[in-house]
Amino acid sequence: MTLITESAVRSALSRVEDPEIGKPITELGMVKSIDINGSSVAVEVYLTIAGCPMKSTITDNTKAAVEEVEGVEAVTVTTDVMSDEQRRELRTSLRGEGTEAVIPFAQPESTTRVYAVASGKGGVGKSSMTVNLAVSLAAQGWKVGVLDADIYGHSVPSLLGSEQRPTAVDDMIMPPIAHGVKMISIGHFVDGNAPIVWRGPMLHRAIQQFLADVFWGDLDFLFMDLPPGTGDVAISVAQLVPNAELLIVTTPQSAAAEVAERAGSVSQQTRQHVAGVIENMSAMVLPDGTVMEVFGSGGGTQVAERLSVLTGAEVPLLGQVPLDPQLRLHGDDGNPIAISEPESPAGKAVAAIAEKLVVRRGSLAGKSLGLGVTRS
Repeated sequence: MTLITESAVRSALSRVEDPEIGKPITELGMVKSIDINGSSVAVEVYLTIAGCPMKSTITDNTKAAVEEVEGVEAVTVTTDVMSDEQRRELRTSLRGEGTEAVIPFAQPESTTRVYAVASGKGGVGKSSMTVNLAVSLAAQGWKVGVLDADIYGHSVPSLLGSEQRPTAVDDMIMPPIAHGVKMISIGHFVDGNAPIVWRGPMLHRAIQQFLADVFWGDLDFLFMDLPPGTGDVAISVAQLVPNAELLIVTTPQSAAAEVAERAGSVSQQTRQHVAGVIENMSAMVLPDGTVMEVFGSGGGTQVAERLSVLTGAEVPLLGQVPLDPQLRLHGDDGNPIAISEPESPAGKAVAAIAEKLVVRRGSLAGKSLGLGVTRS
């Protein structure tokens, strides 16, 4: 019989991560006890709060990890709840001793790419593009978050099919996760479909708290779904995260393109970089293969060209996402088309745009460095 040691069990538990925090439970002080009796192992795990939404995930993953230890035939996993002091210690280990929360994405050492997704008007599919790009990148293995900055018209939780609420660890907010994407929205803090009736200062404070008080972890990408137009939130985002790059969403229609230019031209005042333009609701591909331009054509190109002139820098048209009823249907059922039907015309278009966002212009990724050996 193989002798089971506590060190072997702890080694197995070090592979179990808290889904909300993204770190091993052994590192977070969440392993309360390990009891070994012959070939049976009992593990008790601390949860951050009594109603932890990740309880079943943590217990299932803990059980599976311990079962892989050689000699283990039976595993029992129970849970307890952290005390207030333990939660404070956990918060300190994650955030440090400072009492005032800072915005990690605004710090010079931050490596997170922040994209503020904007549009001149509503109804162009800005939120759908935000969510689909986020899940597309998460499916590729990137660490991605979405901040629903459209306070009045919040829709990110429903588009991601999540009814999960954030949890609090001391004064730190743990964001819900859906399809591998961390998210936060004012919709998580209101009852039902209650309207938000706030003025500018309250909007600014909400965005600030979402950026600073939420534990986002080590993200590769953060998408911020801005409200339509050029109002308070757009200005607040520019102030709070000055390195955020703008993504402008428009439709092919000339009238929509004209309005979208205004959203992009804000960059002249805020000094933000415009990463590119996305044309949504482009030509519809019919079942027989023919193409129907329901909203006309050329809007995305028009916006990209005009913004290139206004900003004095090249603003690319990143892609054209075809008008597809399935994109709307999967948005309604909370399974974005980028992952539910990745081979569809719309799914492929979103994936192609996501690939362009991964490679920063001027990056060496994918380029030959010319380091071949030359003969004398």
